[in-house]
Amino acid sequence: MRRFDWLAELLARFEDQTIQVGNGSKTTLQPAHLLHIPAPEWGRALAEVAQFACRFSALWVTETLPTAKDEYYGFFILSCCVEKRGDYVVFRTEIASDTPEIASITPFYPAANRVERHIQDLFGIRFIDHPDKRRWIRHQAWQEHEYPLRKAFSAQGAPPHLTPPDSDYPFLQAQGIGVYEIPVGPVHAGIIEPGHFRFQAVGEKILNLEEHLGYIHKGTEKIAEGRDPIALAKLAGRVSGDSTVAHTWAACMAMERAAQVTIPPRAQFLRAILCERERVANHLGDVGAICNDVAFSFAFYQFARLREEWQRLNVASFGHRFLMDCIIPCGVKTDLAANLIPEHKAQLHVFQQEVEELAGIIDRHTGIEDRLETTGILSLETASRLGCLGYVGRASGLTYDVRRACPYPPYDEIVVEVPVFKKGDVKARLQIRLAEIQATLTLLNQLLSFLPTGDIVGQWQIPLENAEGLGIIEGWRGEIVSYIRFGKAGLIDRFYPRDPSWLTWSALELMIRNDIVPDFPVCNKSVNGSYSGVDL
Repeated sequence: MRRFDWLAELLARFEDQTIQVGNGSKTTLQPAHLLHIPAPEWGRALAEVAQFACRFSALWVTETLPTAKDEYYGFFILSCCVEKRGDYVVFRTEIASDTPEIASITPFYPAANRVERHIQDLFGIRFIDHPDKRRWIRHQAWQEHEYPLRKAFSAQGAPPHLTPPDSDYPFLQAQGIGVYEIPVGPVHAGIIEPGHFRFQAVGEKILNLEEHLGYIHKGTEKIAEGRDPIALAKLAGRVSGDSTVAHTWAACMAMERAAQVTIPPRAQFLRAILCERERVANHLGDVGAICNDVAFSFAFYQFARLREEWQRLNVASFGHRFLMDCIIPCGVKTDLAANLIPEHKAQLHVFQQEVEELAGIIDRHTGIEDRLETTGILSLETASRLGCLGYVGRASGLTYDVRRACPYPPYDEIVVEVPVFKKGDVKARLQIRLAEIQATLTLLNQLLSFLPTGDIVGQWQIPLENAEGLGIIEGWRGEIVSYIRFGKAGLIDRFYPRDPSWLTWSALELMIRNDIVPDFPVCNKSVNGSYSGVDL
């Protein structure tokens, strides 16, 4: 089918023609098509979209204040982004702020569960027929009827001298002979962010795992309001520190589309080089950490060594080990010096050989195979139902990769190899990382070989008020979606970043069932969801 032909077929199913294309003036939110749905039809329409096998991608809200002096209430704009065959569609509706309620889409899009609860806690929108009425992000920090993302709420708020402990969260209960609970977190022994894991087990077999995240709540969406594009790019780079390049690129892409500016070709290639180097660094760290969780320290040290060598070249080339703040609106901050390109290519050659040798050692290690094979299995059906992305989805047979399915510059000019495995266990999630490292090393060689000459920063222009943009890129964890809406004087009115972890954390709860308690650390590391990425 041609692009969006499937959308025409979908719309034909709506006999009463309640869905309108655009709002009379605009029908796109690049790269997505934009469709408006009356609020009473929201649930029915999205249920039909789900039946049509469209993948849930993101859900966000924008508040619009009253436009006339005699108007007391404004309204909320609810947007849901879905994808099919590399095409994106944003379905949109309006909700009156005096009666903020709308049908939940969680019954047919399980991936929307926590996103809707996040919106409910921070905007006060009630999702009718949502299967889980518990709060998600309101960890006793606000009063019952305070909603921090509403325009009237100050970013400083009025915090109590001491926030009460969130010790009464109603975790699911399991009862029976021999059933016991194991609480883990939110404070952990390692230097990681807070998250609570509540297990019910019999002996060592796990019956159920439930997560509760969001213990810090950085206020990212709120403090984005009123920022200029440069300051917003810096903020985006701190949504999740290990994905600083990817989130900054997605946010800048959204702003650039809203402002309708052109990015120099060299800057596009340099952005891709930065993002691919971020991908390799994280996969190197994860492979070593997975091996360390099953006591194979040799691999842990070897991959830590490789990651250190990789990041030393990062700082020598771009000024930062983790490549933070290297991407700016309209381009990149630092060029790649010509004399460093041979050093980059030499490193790619060395790493291809070393990673291949280490992968062979891991593959032949019977202890690794015994601990990882058939552990933490995530089936293709479950991964697809949850909308899992990146290495988590691809280890279970899902093939989606934004760089290939919906290519953006410079990936529309080069060949992108996307490895896929099918077993869906921890071993497959280890193997997919190793395969992606090798594929990315080859991709980086292409990017370096075809790197064009020219400027590294384009000319910014102030976007119109209410201009909006959507940035969608393939980060190392998978698809990142960034929504930007501008207000007056070219300042940010709304910023929503959707990290892939929103769609993969819940997979951990399902894959661990019927495994044993000692397998949790390696299952958790094989998913490696970002706490910060879902704790906006």
